[in-house]
Amino acid sequence: MFSVLSITAPIFIVILLGYVSTWKNITTKADVRALGVFVIKFALPALIFRSLSQRSLSEIVNFDYLLACATGSLSVFLSMFAFARIVRKKNMAVSAMHALGSSVSNSGFIGYPIAMLVLGPAVVVALALTMIIENIVMIPLALVLAECSGQEGKSIREVLLPIAKKMALNPLILAILLGGAVSLSGITLPVPISKPIDMLAAASGVVALFAVGGVLVGLRVGGMVADIGRIVGTKLILHPTAIFLALFLVPRLDPDLRKAMVILASAPMLSIYPLLGQAFGQEQVCAAALMVATTFSFLTISGLLLLL
Repeated sequence: MFSVLSITAPIFIVILLGYVSTWKNITTKADVRALGVFVIKFALPALIFRSLSQRSLSEIVNFDYLLACATGSLSVFLSMFAFARIVRKKNMAVSAMHALGSSVSNSGFIGYPIAMLVLGPAVVVALALTMIIENIVMIPLALVLAECSGQEGKSIREVLLPIAKKMALNPLILAILLGGAVSLSGITLPVPISKPIDMLAAASGVVALFAVGGVLVGLRVGGMVADIGRIVGTKLILHPTAIFLALFLVPRLDPDLRKAMVILASAPMLSIYPLLGQAFGQEQVCAAALMVATTFSFLTISGLLLLL
């Protein structure tokens, strides 16, 4: 349990620094939003591009793993989206953000270190495969659905054309396409190009967490408790459960990869979750959900490790 705490504690410390900085007016809310823009438009695309471009095609093509991971994550995403949209009467953007927080993990900064402690180097392949699903399927799906908000009553062409144009210029989508192209080509980027990408990628995690702390300043959870509890409960309990059940579809998958997939799914939602929600006015509920999920994940992950 101490090992889990040693991984989650630095995350809380960086969030706390962001909170205190904004609370004491060292940084302003405008500064926090600017940091969010930096992460979403520069640092995170660099991280995604690096992750995809540095993997060989043979390393990232494990159809059994991809099938189970996509099936489990999509089942949770679509269930939460339908519940928020139909039962809770939320709009498309809010429903998409709730679904995203329930089904995409902080694989790189929490899931990976914990899985590495349990399983060793085999986790590297699992992380790469999981990030394929997260970055090529889950995040783009959430963004597309969120962009559809307010488009009701229009023709399919009127809805899809502006969204297609906007998505084509989205830095995250461009990073996925370019990263995949470099991976397929086998090109090795020269140092003057790869080094700045590495520098931007390295900044994504800490800057995102610092910005989350700033978003939490002045947060009023009244009216959001039910939404936060639903997102957190679904992410920490239902998502890893759905992944575990999806693994029955691929009985021949390597045992270490099976365990790694469940551990990665048990992590709280991705650290840039509030920054993705920022574009749709959902940064506060997303930030609160991230904070609560990260807190309780210490207990849920520890319980999972006892079962493995």
